[in-house]
Amino acid sequence: MDEFKYLNIVEWAKEYIKANHLHDGAKFYSEKELCDIHGVSRQTVRQALMTLENENIIVRRRGSGTFIKSAAKTAVPSNLTVGVISTYFSDYIFPSIVTGIEKVLKENDVVMQLSITHNQVADETRALRTMLSQDVNGLIIEPSKSALPNPNMALYEKIKQMNIPVVFFNAKYPWVDFPCVAMDDVAAGRIVTEHLWEIGHRHISGIFALDDIQGHKRYSGYMQTLLKHNSPAAEQNVLWYSTSERKSFFTISEDRILNLLKNSTAIVCYNDNIAVSLLSFCKKHGIKVPDDISIVGIDNAKLSKICETPLTTATHPHQLLGETAAQKLMAAIADPGAYQKDELFTPELIVRKSTKQIKR
Repeated sequence: MDEFKYLNIVEWAKEYIKANHLHDGAKFYSEKELCDIHGVSRQTVRQALMTLENENIIVRRRGSGTFIKSAAKTAVPSNLTVGVISTYFSDYIFPSIVTGIEKVLKENDVVMQLSITHNQVADETRALRTMLSQDVNGLIIEPSKSALPNPNMALYEKIKQMNIPVVFFNAKYPWVDFPCVAMDDVAAGRIVTEHLWEIGHRHISGIFALDDIQGHKRYSGYMQTLLKHNSPAAEQNVLWYSTSERKSFFTISEDRILNLLKNSTAIVCYNDNIAVSLLSFCKKHGIKVPDDISIVGIDNAKLSKICETPLTTATHPHQLLGETAAQKLMAAIADPGAYQKDELFTPELIVRKSTKQIKR
């Protein structure tokens, strides 16, 4: 299965527009027509159209349809600096996201200033203050501990008053009205849990991050699925951890994790990092995956493919997410008064060897 089926439609559309010499303002296919042509769902087509719109290739007008638009770079002033604040950088999915941001900024001759918070609010405070003192022209931010109260509200209000454009990525604080580009985390939790249910699992537990809003949303998708299937005990079969204790979680919570595994046939993990750590934990305790327990992750990180038992997981757009966040910021700099909405990427399931059908 193609991990991002909509990207095939994006490439097809570009070739179609070029081959047919479609000019600015020319009418393009409707959602329904594209569904019929490619034999895919409307959601897949919408994702493709959103990507084409982000790349300035098409424009969608409510009540009128979809039209060709110039693919020229967004017109932005010269000599700009954009601050990028990420929780992490050196591993997992973060290098790909930052690479996507850097690619778009470079195409627009914009200097990128990068700061890493390690998911610590105090480091986010320092990064924001430093970037404001250096007169950045815009900010692309991944929030720190996004599910918890944050002391930087006053700083964000100051940024808003200074009319500095901001785009969040992966998540945003519930009290800000800046746009966000993220994966649909609720859908991710839902599709991996639904997969486990479909292959026969009825005792499905979860491990989720307590302090990041993505953890809450993925938990929400997990719960929505199990409640739909009349499994109300699901919320009792969940362990929560703080991101700051991720490396020690499997040591300090050993007994609780063993008890969770004993009462489960499958585990939904917050992300692939936790899922890979759980694989190691199971190996240490003589628990076979997937024979004794099935495990799913989320994010389709590189490690999910190369670990000892390749992980069933949900896709994350990685570099495309970074590119989209940067394109959105460039549009906000070029037209400060334009309304900017959140954009969510729909994940797709990737089935690998960490899950197994069980007989009922």
